[in-house]
Amino acid sequence: MHQAYGGVVPELASRDHIRRLVPLTRQVLGQARKEIQQLAGIGYTEGPGLAGALLVGASFAHALALSLRIPVVGIHHLEGHLLSPRLSARPPGFPFVALLVSGGHTQLMRVDAVGQYRLLGETQDDAAGEAFDKTAQLLGLGYPGGPALSRLAETGTPGRIKLPRPMLHSDDLEFSFSGLKTAVLTAMKTGQPRAEDLARAFVDAVVEVLVAKSVHALRATGLERLVVAGGVGANRQLRAALDAEAARRGFEVFYPEPELCTDNGAMIAFAAALRLGKQSIGSKAGFSVKPRWDLEG
Repeated sequence: MHQAYGGVVPELASRDHIRRLVPLTRQVLGQARKEIQQLAGIGYTEGPGLAGALLVGASFAHALALSLRIPVVGIHHLEGHLLSPRLSARPPGFPFVALLVSGGHTQLMRVDAVGQYRLLGETQDDAAGEAFDKTAQLLGLGYPGGPALSRLAETGTPGRIKLPRPMLHSDDLEFSFSGLKTAVLTAMKTGQPRAEDLARAFVDAVVEVLVAKSVHALRATGLERLVVAGGVGANRQLRAALDAEAARRGFEVFYPEPELCTDNGAMIAFAAALRLGKQSIGSKAGFSVKPRWDLEG
């Protein structure tokens, strides 16, 4: 739907949410072999995100909870990502450092428990996933192009093209990826590089920065567990580099299964189940969404 525009169109997204939400609810209940009356609680994404799309989910969740007389809780989208590795076969214990890398966010967080999060550093401009998609568009790989760019990079020659490593030696936990995208464009204008070599140079640059900053965060906090979450967390080059660094330095690294890296309902349901188990949260007539929402708050 959004490929023709090279990105998500908010109005189209909201309308499609409305069209799909009721049939999808019936579908997943059928697959789970559950009746709707068996639901004990409802979780929904309260933010951050596109206001129109958030409102569709929030209004549906509250209406359903009121009709069933069950509790409902709004979940921070990034909290779902942070806790998603605890759904895996090898869940991490608390506390840990989380590298959250997705289309909209690149952050390092300290996670001490459910609801206890401290931001250590984040991107100053483009998120890593956003830079992946924009670079893929420059190479004619379409939208969303991050996974296609990663696959193309696997056939490229390491080191054939040199790209900068933004903020690699900044001695803090901040990121910046917009300049890397510009460097790719410059390389395309000044020469005739093979697309696969340019893709490899881009991926290698992003991975090196993410790994170095993650190691820095572990040293700064004194922790020995690193959790990787978000869509870019499914990237095979990033996982291989982090695994190698973990083996060399002696820390543990945890990932959610690939299907739990990208945005999904399971991670929101899991976070909601943890929160509903801790407190009594009732459904109420009024509700709001939070398109901009600080995770620490």
